[in-house]
Amino acid sequence: MFGFSTWELLIFAGVVVLLFGGARLPGLMRNMGRSINEFKVGIKEQPAEVPPVEDKSAETE
Repeated sequence: MFGFSTWELLIFAGVVVLLFGGARLPGLMRNMGRSINEFKVGIKEQPAEVPPVEDKSAETE
């Protein structure tokens, strides 16, 4: 998975638990999941075609 060995993933998980604590970790992951979902919804809601921007510099000359 992404070129990481099992030991590297275990060490990374251990560091995360030490930094954030076991009690705060579920809330942190929940908030991260919500943020990713909101980002995906925001991407889907973008208009398919962006209206062209009018060039105001031609009018001032």
